[in-house]
Amino acid sequence: MKILTTTEELAAFCAKAATAPYVTADTEFLRERTYYSKLCLVQLAIPESHGGDAVVVDPLVDGMDLAPLCDLFRDEAVVKIFHAARQDLEIFWLEYNVMPKPLFDTQVAAMVCGFGDQVGYETLVRKITQASVDKSSRFTDWSRRPLSEAQLNYAVSDVTHLRDIYEHLAAELERSKRSHWVEEELNTLKDPATYEIKPDAAWKRVKTRTSSGKFMAAVKELAAFRETHAQSRNVPRNRVFKDDALVELASTKPRSVKDLGKSRLLLREARKGDIADGIVAAIDAAAKYGPDDFPKVDNSRDKLNVNPALADLLRVLLKAKCDQSNVAQKMLASAADLDSIAAGLRDVPALKGWRHEVFGKDALRLCDGQVAIGLQGNKVRLIDV
Repeated sequence: MKILTTTEELAAFCAKAATAPYVTADTEFLRERTYYSKLCLVQLAIPESHGGDAVVVDPLVDGMDLAPLCDLFRDEAVVKIFHAARQDLEIFWLEYNVMPKPLFDTQVAAMVCGFGDQVGYETLVRKITQASVDKSSRFTDWSRRPLSEAQLNYAVSDVTHLRDIYEHLAAELERSKRSHWVEEELNTLKDPATYEIKPDAAWKRVKTRTSSGKFMAAVKELAAFRETHAQSRNVPRNRVFKDDALVELASTKPRSVKDLGKSRLLLREARKGDIADGIVAAIDAAAKYGPDDFPKVDNSRDKLNVNPALADLLRVLLKAKCDQSNVAQKMLASAADLDSIAAGLRDVPALKGWRHEVFGKDALRLCDGQVAIGLQGNKVRLIDV
């Protein structure tokens, strides 16, 4: 393992990595006290066949420029391997405007290969490499310097074992001819829209018990202000005010800074200054909404006319298909998918792409009465009707 603290060292490693078929990658970051993740460390490794170099890049060193790494991530001749890549990709897209391509996510691949739902890295290390990972450094402060030897060893192990995991899963996908399944799943991860945070849509994440128009107008304006304020100050949105305070404000609709003093849930810091002014402005803006402007809450799932017996049969079929194909249930179809199908909807993820091939085709045959479910020994099987 080598610690890279200069742009020149990083460029030299990336030049070597560009000759390899793949590079494994991981990051360590902090987000507890900021809106955007603070990148504290980048770990990289190349295959043993190309020297097996494993490095830790320190992006916090003065003068360190990650441009060579961004160029490597754009190099489509080198596959970029991550485990549970979403947060890593979010950092590189939002901070460096780069999306690593081609991409391979070992968590996604492991679900396709029958390792269960959202399988953890340590589990894959144990099952595939028969090694173990020292997790004692997982929750340390990665922004503090110097880093301890234990921290560095933990960090680099996240990319060295990843080489064996990737090669094992890639071989299994080739054998089972399921590589296109993984590619379909990665489309969302590779889409920059996945990481765009739009203040005007922030209200959709707030859980409420009512959906009245005036109330939801206040929720939308308050959520948009909170998101914009948190982004501009780079602080967690809950540091501005929490969801329960937002819902309270949307209900009480304070029209002046003085009125904020009556709130039970609003933090003291939010009752003055920019936040207080922003709250009052948001309530004022919401008061100007007309009926056509009110946010429309999607209650379509609550109105589904689900056939409960059919939904139960679909769950039996799903379990059988997952056992037969050795793929995680959560990946194949969600409970919401099954209820939607049982309610007669057909624009459902479980009925598209590779899922249609494995489950959706027979699910539709079951819905149409073309097949019945029976038992042969202890195995579920379909019987043509």
